[in-house]
This record gives sequence, C-alpha cells and structure tokens, in this order.
Amino acid sequence: MSAYQIKNLKEIENSAEQFGLAPSLEARFARKALESEKSGLSYQRLAPSFRGPFGHRHERQEETYVVVSGSGRVKLEDEIRDLRQWDAVRVAPQTARAFEAGPDGLELLVFGAGESGDAETLPDWWPAE
Repeated sequence: MSAYQIKNLKEIENSAEQFGLAPSLEARFARKALESEKSGLSYQRLAPSFRGPFGHRHERQEETYVVVSGSGRVKLEDEIRDLRQWDAVRVAPQTARAFEAGPDGLELLVFGAGESGDAETLPDWWPAE
C-alpha cells in the first residue's frame, strides 16, 4: 500500500450502471481506488426528482452525507427531512436512510467511517404518496 493515492471521483466506475439505475443515479465508490483502510468516500448524483429505489443501513459503518449541489429530501427511519446545498447529515450505524432529489437534482459527497460491506438494502422504503 502506498502512502497516498490521488483519484478523480468522476473517473471511478459508476456502480449504478450495473444495477440499471443510470442515468437517474450516479454512484462512484472510491474506497478501493484510494486504497482506504479505515474510511470511505463516494460521489452520488441523483437526477432531478429521482427517488432512490431502496433504503439502506449498515451494521457498523457511520456515514456523513454532504449536499454539494441541488436539493432534496432524506428519509431517516420514519422521519423525512428537507436538504439544501451544504447541509451535512451524519447517520449512525443501523439507522436506515434513503435520498430523493429535488427539481434541480442532488449531488452528494459521502464519507464513511468503519468497515464497509455490511450494507443491508431495504426495498419499498418510501411511503406511497
């Protein structure tokens, strides 16, 4: 392992493509590309008015989401909160979450601390409207 890594987030594979979610969702996970041992980083972009199709939670990993552009909403367990540019949301392990973009889309930087690979997906996460 090297002492440092430099990678362009937009040049990392878009994982949303393999799940048929592109172009509505862009999800670029940098942990492996950066050779991170104790932290994670991802770039996520939701198209205007796109709602993530599922929620998720982790057993051990805490995450912090930073809205770098656009706006939207986050559902944390049973609570839905509005988000705007530069809002930061820390989510404890085992707290379920999902995002929905506003009319201008939603771009997030996501920072993870702790082990990865422990995500549980939660289908039908959003309430029917």
